[in-house]
Amino acid sequence: MEAKRGVGASSFPGVGFPQIPPGLEALYSACLQIYSDQPNPLQVAAVLKYWLGGPDPLDYISMYANQGDESKDISPHWHYVSFGLSDLHGDGRVHEISSADTPSGFGFELTFRLRKEPDETGPPTWPAAVMQGLAKYVFQSGNVLCDGDHVSWHCPLDNSESRIEHMLMMEDPQLGTVATPFGPVSFIQIVGVCAEELKAAQQWNGRSFVALMQRVPGAGGPWLVTNMRRGETVFELDPSIQDAVDQGIENEGSDLSGVSAKLCWSEEFPPVVQSAKESGSNTSVDTPSISHYESEEIKRTLKKGLLGSQPSSETEDNGLETQELAQTRALEAVHLQLNLEAGLLFPLVLRGRLKHGRHFTFKSSVDSAAVTLVVPSVIGAFANAEQPYAMQGSWLQILLTEDLISEMTASMEELCTAEGLTLPKTYTWPHRKMAITLLPEEL
Repeated sequence: MEAKRGVGASSFPGVGFPQIPPGLEALYSACLQIYSDQPNPLQVAAVLKYWLGGPDPLDYISMYANQGDESKDISPHWHYVSFGLSDLHGDGRVHEISSADTPSGFGFELTFRLRKEPDETGPPTWPAAVMQGLAKYVFQSGNVLCDGDHVSWHCPLDNSESRIEHMLMMEDPQLGTVATPFGPVSFIQIVGVCAEELKAAQQWNGRSFVALMQRVPGAGGPWLVTNMRRGETVFELDPSIQDAVDQGIENEGSDLSGVSAKLCWSEEFPPVVQSAKESGSNTSVDTPSISHYESEEIKRTLKKGLLGSQPSSETEDNGLETQELAQTRALEAVHLQLNLEAGLLFPLVLRGRLKHGRHFTFKSSVDSAAVTLVVPSVIGAFANAEQPYAMQGSWLQILLTEDLISEMTASMEELCTAEGLTLPKTYTWPHRKMAITLLPEEL
């Protein structure tokens, strides 16, 4: 990537200037409405475009100077805007061709607001590397980033000693959603947060936590401008925020429906610890369910894994896969093994998901395996009271009753702090023939 002065929508093509692609021009125009004094902002551009074989999915990242509004607690800052997650060209070179009625490309672009330091004369370029990293994840996984999402980064965003090591996503307060010739594009703003803030957003939901952050003085203001020098979490800036988060979880539950994990399971009981593989009412309340889309998505993931591991003909693989996924096998017992980071989420899963009648899935980070925890009220599950531990292919479902959830909550309460926890750590419920073991990350 290289930084240079960009060509904005106000620069009409002429001799020596290529035609600006229609999708790109629509986005430039949206930016120009806000930054009319900066028609040609500094840009970080991919040296070799992604559609020509380059490594960086984002063609450009524009960097604008925003004066903020101190009277509204909005600090002066640098405003970074990506171009490339949406369809800029409309000719199929990167994204499938779409109409103005369907999302353009992945349907969004990224933005980031970084507090301007008094001695800075130009925008730092490290945010562009972060945005390219997120874009690579989107292109490789096909997963889009939406308002309320979170990203675990586990490293200071600027590679300094900062406490800002993770990210939340919110709708950009100025750019919002823009219509383009190839469909609407939403601008999703990256918000840098501390580990404690990420955990709270996971335990409750991103949108609600962002709304809390916006009202805490010193946390970024209503536009949540990221300050890499912020040394205090919102809980230290305003201790009442923790009570608000706890009350929100208690009342509303958690929106986190699944995470990636290193996992494996067996039917052995008592459990033998091994290395984890990288492997009705008429009220207005909706009945929780595993949607057809979610079910089919997990099945598609399993299918890809099986097809990738069995080098036989496509027809034979499809037939085997269809048969395997259609057959449910009941397990007499289950011993689930997870890496520590995933396992530490159990208090959240029990309190914020299952107690509210919602399901939760641990998806293997390295293969096609998945474990979904369900409760009796969840519709669409193949685990039930007659077969509480059931498998279809590499997908395991575990049915947890209300009394078992209460037992597990009490047993795993220590995971809320995890201080002094000796690994591996195994929790057993012999009368249910179920065990869960947490393993060190390196296993």
